[in-house]
Amino acid sequence: MADYTMSITTSRPYDETVAAVREQLAEAGFGVLTEIDIKATLKAKLDVDVDPQVILGACRPQLAHRALEVEPSIAAMLPCNVVVRATPDGTVVEAFDPNVMMSFAGDGAAGETLRSVASEARDRLSAALAALDEKAGS
Repeated sequence: MADYTMSITTSRPYDETVAAVREQLAEAGFGVLTEIDIKATLKAKLDVDVDPQVILGACRPQLAHRALEVEPSIAAMLPCNVVVRATPDGTVVEAFDPNVMMSFAGDGAAGETLRSVASEARDRLSAALAALDEKAGS
């Protein structure tokens, strides 16, 4: 796992994992705003074949609004990307750690608000990943 992501690997099939990720994100209060099918995009643009992989752009509107109120430019870092990709060892789910984005938020009230938002987003994303891991084992 990279220092900038939270990650789990499950033995579930890829398509089932994508559906489960959507479900867990919804339970954690996130909506999926964007979906990029990497396999289809690379095939269409470069005529290369890669394993199935999707990037889901997840957003919890309440958190996004709080962050945007204190720093409008934070929009360039939204939404939170969650990647689901098939590997020979199973299906990997990775989410970008929002705390990494906020490490440069600065001091003062705005910085504190941004760190608070990032921390809550991280907690919710982490809970969604943990729930995937738990359900894969049952």
